[in-house]
Amino acid sequence: MSGYLCYFCPMNKPLAERVRPRNLDDYISQQHLVGPTGALSTQIKSGMLPSLILWGPPGTGKTTLAQIMAEESKRPFYTLSAINSGVKDIREVIEKAKKGEGLFTTKNPILFIDEIHRFSKSQQDSLLGAVEKGWVTLIGATTENPSFEVIPALLSRCQVYILKAFGKEDLVALLDRAMAKDDYLRKRQIELKETKALLRLSGGDGRKLLNIFELLVTSEAEDPVMITDELVLSKIQKNTVLYDKTGEQHYDIVSAFIKSIRGSDPNAAVYWLARMIEGGEDVKFIARRMLIAASEDIGLANPTALVMANTTFQAVTTIGYPEARIILSQCAIYLATSPKSNASYMAINRAQQVVKATGDLSVPLALRNAPTQLMKDLEYGKEYKYAHDHPNNFVDAEYMPDDLAGKSLYEPGNNPREEGIKTFLKNRWKDKYKL
Repeated sequence: MSGYLCYFCPMNKPLAERVRPRNLDDYISQQHLVGPTGALSTQIKSGMLPSLILWGPPGTGKTTLAQIMAEESKRPFYTLSAINSGVKDIREVIEKAKKGEGLFTTKNPILFIDEIHRFSKSQQDSLLGAVEKGWVTLIGATTENPSFEVIPALLSRCQVYILKAFGKEDLVALLDRAMAKDDYLRKRQIELKETKALLRLSGGDGRKLLNIFELLVTSEAEDPVMITDELVLSKIQKNTVLYDKTGEQHYDIVSAFIKSIRGSDPNAAVYWLARMIEGGEDVKFIARRMLIAASEDIGLANPTALVMANTTFQAVTTIGYPEARIILSQCAIYLATSPKSNASYMAINRAQQVVKATGDLSVPLALRNAPTQLMKDLEYGKEYKYAHDHPNNFVDAEYMPDDLAGKSLYEPGNNPREEGIKTFLKNRWKDKYKL
């Protein structure tokens, strides 16, 4: 039997599209959302869907879930792609929804926007009125953190639901379901002898997994087709970097990257950076991790590191790959070769522990704001001493709650800059800061 598909027949649609689930019974994974006690189960069954954002890695069923929600709730479904839709397209859809014309034969259709994080602020702004007034129920899909990529006004009008990357069992279930459901695959004799390479190359992306699987099967002219790791790696060209952007390697490699920066090893930092870049890691994810490292691991030993990391984040967000790799490399080397201090990180940890242990201690009267006469009568701010009225713009006073008087939380690190801070504190607070 020939293993090659006819390029002029309907079955030539990609396998992922051919076996796309049409109802919740066929929908694999995301039981925390659509299982018996899932966060979305009741809303889907009742048809009372809120506007929402589906946030998760690529190929985890965001589009499929949106289509199922529309089908289950018996609502008209309209989709726009953030890649090729503008404000005009959005307004046209909203006007149809308001009038109930054409496609929208009932009120409150579902408007699905794929990759909503790619919409500009003005495009997202154009959705606000329709969502607020209930002309449409918005379902946005994104692979990016909505906190960074969706404007606050729109985000506040939507519920955010997180889709998880497919685990090994989910991915195998996808393959089993495809072999059982797809007309073409059912005619082939396929045996899954090994799946390790196949699952790793998919990176937890169900769509990618099915596309790779279809390529493997159609490349084998004779039955039976034995799926082995050797076959996978011999047929799939991009096999030099096995990097799972959503699984264990994702976290292990970025951990190695940050620890190399913390350990002042620029060679290792650039190596792990290259691993992430070659694996297709999100450029903003890498830049965000360096922002955190600049404060957590370098901090006041070199405050410019945070400025450098923030500039890097802004630059790579604008430029993107491939040129962004140069900027990332420059920043990684700069951070790795900077002096290190975790004093700010440790100080806020100690402060939070104190707050949890002591509760809501009263603000001393001298430090309270007194905008009204009543507050002044209650002696709010009465004994406050304005630092700028004293020599060297300093006055020895207590700024902690009474129960924590004299408590020390910040301990300067052993580096030239914080040695200067240590000297400053000793000169100002001779009794309080015995460092």
